[in-house]
Amino acid sequence: MKILLTGATGYIGKRLLPVLISEGHEVICCVRDPDRIHIPESVRAATSVVILDLLDESTLANIPEDIDGAYYLVHSMSGNKNYRELELRAARNFRNRLKHTRVKHVVYLSGIVNEEELSEHLSSRKQVEDTLKEGGFHFTTLRAGIIIGSGSASFEIIRDLVEKLPVMIAPKWVNTKCQPIGITDVITLLSKTVFNTQTYDQDFDIGGPDILSYKQMLLGFAAVRKLRRSILVVPVMTPRLSSYWLYFVTSTSYMLAIALVDSMKIEVVCRDTRLQDMLELKAISYREALERAFKKIESNAVVSSWKDAYVSSGLNINLSDFLEVPVFGCFRDIRKKRVKDRKACIKAIWMIGGQHGWYYGNWMWKLRGFMDRLVGGVGLRRGRTNESMIESGDALDFWRVLYADEQEGRLLLFAEMKLPGEAWLEFRLERDLLVQTATFRPLGLAGRLYWYAVLPFHGFIFKGMIDKITEGNSID
Repeated sequence: MKILLTGATGYIGKRLLPVLISEGHEVICCVRDPDRIHIPESVRAATSVVILDLLDESTLANIPEDIDGAYYLVHSMSGNKNYRELELRAARNFRNRLKHTRVKHVVYLSGIVNEEELSEHLSSRKQVEDTLKEGGFHFTTLRAGIIIGSGSASFEIIRDLVEKLPVMIAPKWVNTKCQPIGITDVITLLSKTVFNTQTYDQDFDIGGPDILSYKQMLLGFAAVRKLRRSILVVPVMTPRLSSYWLYFVTSTSYMLAIALVDSMKIEVVCRDTRLQDMLELKAISYREALERAFKKIESNAVVSSWKDAYVSSGLNINLSDFLEVPVFGCFRDIRKKRVKDRKACIKAIWMIGGQHGWYYGNWMWKLRGFMDRLVGGVGLRRGRTNESMIESGDALDFWRVLYADEQEGRLLLFAEMKLPGEAWLEFRLERDLLVQTATFRPLGLAGRLYWYAVLPFHGFIFKGMIDKITEGNSID
């Protein structure tokens, strides 16, 4: 069967793609930014890519008419003031286009919406569901609560809280009940639902066997990590304070923290789990989902991470718009140095950031990250998805990877920290010469003053960094 996969570069889409291929389907990946998708060689023969923007009706003509099924995995929690309107328009455009195809079945992954009072983002998900239902094709909704897996937003937020805070002073929403589900079970249910006539024109709640409060989830995580943690619940903590608390302690953006706090006040517990029974799936426990996630992390096999989505920075860009690094009207710091060992040099570049840091003056990088957090930026806490691999579109601390080619020896990063301008950092190997270039395009007087204010630090940071990288042993 030929299946259309929206959200192909997202956390769920990346993991669902190889499963659909293994089951014999041909998959058409929908992407807005072609520079962000990387099709593994093992599945390339059964995969194709179409470029479209769900908010631009003209681009939806790129969807082939001969598709048999489709997944709608597009969501937003960016905090954009108009995000509900945008999500509804995207769903409406998608539905209207599919009316002109031969699609038989559409599967939508949504959130659990069993409470009378819903958060803004859960209400938006329900609105999208109701819109897609009107398409005239068979439609199935899978409603999930907290998804636990390596790289998932929920997992990473819980990890940040537990591993960083021996004692947590938490708002009362930590007593809210939820029903977490492991990412492996989500992918299994999604793949087994499509074209299953038993699931047509229905909605299903999906969850694991455990119903837990957020407090119990935090303490359960601590038990798996063998950490002693205490949680003190305060009766009064405003949503704004809760959002600040979540933002400063975890790797979320402030806008995402607001959306999460709003949602955490709502119980997300399944009405039933009849889909698991129907598909003969025994869902794994919360503890097992955590243990599997850490096995992936320890083996450096994290497939996808929510941090690579633009929602982690609040930006909405096309990578290709920034691939050409400007020169006119820009400040540049260019450093060159001979390379002793090209292979070791590339390895050092490809392991930069995250746990390895920036090789020189890491305390200054951390200070810059802390200052960025103070003004609502992403800081350094996103780290990186994989400790040795980098792909365009990945988040890398407070940078976004624009271009990465090991054979060519070129890595290009674009800054996502709060700046009075735009900044790029490029590493390029020219035979046995490493060229390291920092480019800053200032915005007005504030941008120029900023450049001159940080200029004295560049002499230490950028010189020290290229020296360490070219030593060939900076990652030891």
